[in-house]
Amino acid sequence: MNEIRERERAGIRVPDELRAMLLEFTCSYLLEQPEDVVSYAQEYFTKFKESRGTALIYDQDMYDPETMGIKTVLARQIFDSRGNPTVEVDITTDLGLFRAAVPSGASTGIYEALELRDNIKTEYHGKGVSQAIKNINTIIAPELIKAGFEVTQQKEIDEFMIKLDGTENKSKLGANAILGVSLAICKAGAARKNVPLYKHIADLAGNKDIILPVPAFNVINGGSHAGNKLAMQEFMILPTGAATFTEAMRMGSETYHHLKKVIHAKFGLDATAVGDEGGFAPNILNNKEGLELIKVAIQNAGYTGKIEIGMDVAASEFFKEGKYDLDFKNPDSDKSKWISSDELEALYQEFIKEYPIVSIEDPFDQDDWAAWSKLTGNTKIQIVGDDLTVTNPKRIQTAVEKKACNCLLLKVNQIGTVTESIEAHLLAKANGWGTMVSHRSGETEDTFIADLVVGLSTGQIKTGAPCRSERLAKYNQILRIEEELGTGAKYAGKAFRKPQ
Repeated sequence: MNEIRERERAGIRVPDELRAMLLEFTCSYLLEQPEDVVSYAQEYFTKFKESRGTALIYDQDMYDPETMGIKTVLARQIFDSRGNPTVEVDITTDLGLFRAAVPSGASTGIYEALELRDNIKTEYHGKGVSQAIKNINTIIAPELIKAGFEVTQQKEIDEFMIKLDGTENKSKLGANAILGVSLAICKAGAARKNVPLYKHIADLAGNKDIILPVPAFNVINGGSHAGNKLAMQEFMILPTGAATFTEAMRMGSETYHHLKKVIHAKFGLDATAVGDEGGFAPNILNNKEGLELIKVAIQNAGYTGKIEIGMDVAASEFFKEGKYDLDFKNPDSDKSKWISSDELEALYQEFIKEYPIVSIEDPFDQDDWAAWSKLTGNTKIQIVGDDLTVTNPKRIQTAVEKKACNCLLLKVNQIGTVTESIEAHLLAKANGWGTMVSHRSGETEDTFIADLVVGLSTGQIKTGAPCRSERLAKYNQILRIEEELGTGAKYAGKAFRKPQ
């Protein structure tokens, strides 16, 4: 019974059958008070097996570390939403199989943890992940199993893998290798505790108040995510005026389809083709034109005042020789039209004045610190750090000190473990920032980040348009969570920056 209490204090589920059996044995022992306790126990358990059947009996090694811990770790290559190889990991315990897949970004910050690729140009254009998979199957797996961890020990396991790698940016084993294992462990840990994944994540983060996020739907794609001329990468709609997540999905879906009609009418059917994240990619060059299209779609949908606009500029993609080239996809772009940080800020201020913009991500290059600090000091809207902070506590601390932004973009594959992702969010929160959980442009059907945003209750998530199954998989999972929470479900709404 003491062992049961210890395991329950550790958050480990104890089967009802075992609890009932031990209670019956205790009562029987107290009534009969035999002299030979060991013989009595053996005889009792033998009778229990015969009367209850093997499915309900207590096996002497039921809680042996070898059966309670990790049995197998197996990695394989699968393909992401762009058709590029990525890593998938299966972890098995006595409770079954737990699977996780690793996403991949197109516009990646230079300070991100290293995504290990094979760089064999004749195979998958250099994007193979066989080395990362080998590192899991031949290095991480045997060491992790040998260490005898319980799957609820998320922090200890993540720290073990970080130490096993031994590099600052996880370049030895690969952040994609380590993350795949970390995500699968987290899912197994939730199962061990017999709680939903979002609840397990909330426990790991010390979060007691579950809040559903405002979705930031990327409805117009540009930058590295689309083949048009548009420099700025994402134009998003945020249904902050919705009362529930379900209503937010309705508002997003309806506005998305109104936008399709607006683009079709103005540019033709070809312009309604979608980019990597499900947004439309009309062949426009003027970024303000993208905002105008969204404004009209919101009006046509009847949601003016209820849907606001966000942008991910990804300015590092078009930062050249100290200036910003808004025609960077043109190999013959006119250098005389490249603009300074001050000129780019003036453009943002114009956007903010004319449109209901509440969030701008990566407005400047990842090392243009002065420009970041100036814009953040000159506006009340949310300024999100992605390439600037790369979910890295050291970069976040520097940004805090420089007052460079006021919101963290949280991408699990930028830092490489669940534990470090949680720590990054908690650091941002402690400094008064918001946190927006994010997908990557190369996604899979894995829905981990849906549970992550609910578990951390950050109040906001971007995971593409309400289009393409690898994007909707995340939104659909949040709908399921909302249903599970029932009347207790709370939607962040207008308070998305600091949900309460």
